[in-house]
Amino acid sequence: MRIVSSGLTDVGRVRSNNEDCFRIIPQLNLFVLSDGMGGEAHGEIASGMAVETVVKHCMDMAASQAGIVIGPLKPEWSPETKRLSTAVHLANAGIYKSAVAHAEQQGMGATMTAAWIHGATLSLSHVGDSRAYLFRSKNLVQLTTDHSLVAEQVRRGILTEAEAEESEMQSVLLRALGTQPEIDVDTDEHTLFPKDTLLLCSDGLTRMVTDPEISGVLQSEPNPAKSVARLIVLANQRGGIDNVSVLVVRVEASSKWWFSWLHRSQKNQATRNGSGGGK
Repeated sequence: MRIVSSGLTDVGRVRSNNEDCFRIIPQLNLFVLSDGMGGEAHGEIASGMAVETVVKHCMDMAASQAGIVIGPLKPEWSPETKRLSTAVHLANAGIYKSAVAHAEQQGMGATMTAAWIHGATLSLSHVGDSRAYLFRSKNLVQLTTDHSLVAEQVRRGILTEAEAEESEMQSVLLRALGTQPEIDVDTDEHTLFPKDTLLLCSDGLTRMVTDPEISGVLQSEPNPAKSVARLIVLANQRGGIDNVSVLVVRVEASSKWWFSWLHRSQKNQATRNGSGGGK
């Protein structure tokens, strides 16, 4: 399959600095997004450390399959998924150690949403309230779970979705990189198909733009660069109260994929017609 992607980050209309950070590594089909917290420039430090740690560890896999393993791993996971999960744990440890070593950095942290596409498999690791969505057949599905106070209250039935959207506690995270020496990382694998669209974003988008509106943009504009730009403009038109970062990844069928699919289809048909065997 062929991957087409684009990403943008914007400071928004209220903040004076941008604490979001993202990287796209085309040769790996690796997509990493982080939203920093901690005030002044410390959020920028945390998100930058998070992104660079994950990118470096995943890129090192090309040079060596061996490496350290951190956190619980499932045996059925691919090497890429195991590597990605470990990378997020390393990012957490690095930010925490830096905050302990530098008094001015105490309290800094970051979200992390990282996606690695290899073959038809999507490896996804996540901490915090930045999100990953899958848009398929006109349906938008959130792949990640927000690790925030209001999201937990909604899950427990304490708040409704509408009340959560109006809550002043939306920015309170229950889980973020760098706040503890060890952390739980949500990691999973998904199968992708041609025409799927993957969206990674900071909460600067989702606090301003509803899921149906996001779905509408992705449906009407399949070009990743144009859909990213439209979503950021929409978030700023709604007030832009936070930094906003958006990555859109479009999965397309390559000619090689179609040839392989056609070959398998013809072979299966021949077998059903009784001509698949030899003498």
